[in-house]
Amino acid sequence: MTTNSPTTPSKAPGAKPETPFYTWKDYRCAYSLYSPTDSVKASGVPLLLIHPIGVGLSNAFWQPFCEQWYQQGQTNLIYNPDLLGCGESDKPHVAYEPQDWAQQLQHFLQTVVKTPVVVVVQGALLPVAIALTNMQQEPNLVQGLVLAGPPAWQLITTDTPKWRQKAIWNLLDSPLGSAFYRYARRRQFLKSFSERELFEDQADVDQQWLNSLQAGAEDPSTRHAVFSFLAGFWRDNYEKAIASITQPTLVVFGEEASSISSRGSSETPNERLVQYVQHLPNGEGKQISGRNVLPYESTAEFVKVVADFVEQL
Repeated sequence: MTTNSPTTPSKAPGAKPETPFYTWKDYRCAYSLYSPTDSVKASGVPLLLIHPIGVGLSNAFWQPFCEQWYQQGQTNLIYNPDLLGCGESDKPHVAYEPQDWAQQLQHFLQTVVKTPVVVVVQGALLPVAIALTNMQQEPNLVQGLVLAGPPAWQLITTDTPKWRQKAIWNLLDSPLGSAFYRYARRRQFLKSFSERELFEDQADVDQQWLNSLQAGAEDPSTRHAVFSFLAGFWRDNYEKAIASITQPTLVVFGEEASSISSRGSSETPNERLVQYVQHLPNGEGKQISGRNVLPYESTAEFVKVVADFVEQL
């Protein structure tokens, strides 16, 4: 197994750099590497971004965040990988579990990044960040974490039967599921779902967002990662695992945060925030404007609270 060396990072803030690749378990995995302008030397703890899983989603989700990060004068390198099954990474026909993606990122940290990072994870990919953090050995390459709009506390601390997850996967991994995916990647569906479940302000469901989702879902093999997520392979009781995270952790919720699942829908954003902070040994919390996709809909505010947190490490 060989790993490619990282290419020269982007030198224009906001410009998407070329895509270097590395190899993990014979799979070709992609990532983007960002840095400040030529006149500014990169400094501080690098960031490792974990994008959400959904129809058309990939590391492109973080593009507004990366642009805003440097526009606000930050100088940290940003590593923005495509998880297996998404974006420009290979897309094998497998059922993905959080441990799989965590192992991919662990290999990425050990062979490409090679220095401690702050992990920034969006939404229900929190179990991937938990697994990545808890599998670290010396030297520990996770220095801190930022949880952007993590799941409702009731949802992230409830067991889900394995037989149910496998049954849903088998149903989706069929001609019926393929037909559903073709329907779900339609622009009208993506717009309606985003307005109904993700964004506080419907005006933020813009052409850039919809174009990115449609482009990301064009390859039908992206459905396997999405179906793995919908089957709930990420759903488990993570209360003890969260309590074992000793690294400084920032939890950020939108003031209008909601839950797609009925479980936890009765929790207010503040109640969720309190639960996370109380269970994290070294946690702190912030609420900012927005709903469920803060790095995209409330980018400037989100960058500000993340930058303040990272500067304290």
